[in-house]
Amino acid sequence: MADAMKLTCLACGQGNRVPADRLGAKPRCGTCGADLLSNKVAELDPATLTKAMRGDDLPLLVDFWAPWCGPCRAMAPEFARAAGTLHGKARFAKINTEMHPAVSQRHSIRGIPALILFQRGKERARLAGARPARDIEAFVRANAAIAP
Repeated sequence: MADAMKLTCLACGQGNRVPADRLGAKPRCGTCGADLLSNKVAELDPATLTKAMRGDDLPLLVDFWAPWCGPCRAMAPEFARAAGTLHGKARFAKINTEMHPAVSQRHSIRGIPALILFQRGKERARLAGARPARDIEAFVRANAAIAP
């Protein structure tokens, strides 16, 4: 499996290897059976975030948000729309900064909503503030070298 993609299951945190040519075949986690490439936004815990951002080959865009934040709530449907549009090219997740304040500190989050794009163990780019879906998609495409 030389051309395998490493993907962390965003439901259970288990690492998986998927042949690159099988990414379009709805791959599932070998442990829990969850979709590895869901077109929905996943809610992460700190441990799963750490595994996914360090080990995944596919770009992972994380929305750092809080339930009391009006702009965060307003951007949620736009973030979900962008996740659907880039399905199979990038994965989208969010983490609640109110429930997990240490994660905010670790990633130097100064304001929310904040989007951070991770790929192959590195932070690729950041985007602050609420954005429409087209801006989120353009941000991911530009910083993760995804074809239009």
